Amino acid sequence: MSIASNLLKYKNELDEQNVTLIAVSKFHPINEIQEAYDAGQRVFGENLVQEMVEKYEHLPKDIEWHLIGHLQTNKVKYIAPFVSLIQSVDSLKLLTEINKQASKNNRVIDCLLQIYIADEDSKFGLGFDEAIELLNSSEYQEMQNIRIIGLMGIATNNASDAQTKIEFNELKVLFEGIKISYFRKENSFKELSMGMSSDYKLAIEEGSTMVRMGTSIFGNRVIKHYKNV
Repeated sequence: MSIASNLLKYKNELDEQNVTLIAVSKFHPINEIQEAYDAGQRVFGENLVQEMVEKYEHLPKDIEWHLIGHLQTNKVKYIAPFVSLIQSVDSLKLLTEINKQASKNNRVIDCLLQIYIADEDSKFGLGFDEAIELLNSSEYQEMQNIRIIGLMGIATNNASDAQTKIEFNELKVLFEGIKISYFRKENSFKELSMGMSSDYKLAIEEGSTMVRMGTSIFGNRVIKHYKNV
């Protein structure tokens, strides 16, 4: 099946459930992203800053770019002028830098707090207590150029369905608690980004509003090395 056919299959399914499809285009060439764009997709996720910057320069400017990979503070400045959503905020230090660079660009940048839910040391994310500590901090409360609109989490790789559902459910419970405690009056705090090609149906069952799908749409990736920025 073509990229367009794959995309429409999942997009139609997700649209019916009011779930946003993030087309993960990491390591896929510009022409393939253009094909997905021509089929109606507007939201794309990238893991690497260098790759996102290069693609942004060559693709239509109404694309919503989501940074979904681990983000180093010294790279924030390169995406601050255009990124639509940073899904991988995993520290107060990073959030502070995003706020700083957003201010320089006269923007308010939407962010998700990435929460550590997997049983894997290789995953990034805030612990549940660390997320609460961040939200209670005076530094966060003084920020004017970021807006936290939800949470993101990545389940354990190759886990059983039962374990995956537990991890997603724990994130959903945290989301609901944070919503009540910190964002009760803010309609913008509504996004729960969890689920990928292999587990998106389980994620939706547990309340996901955004799923990140790459292989199911684009097929296998061809790794390309991008110049440093």
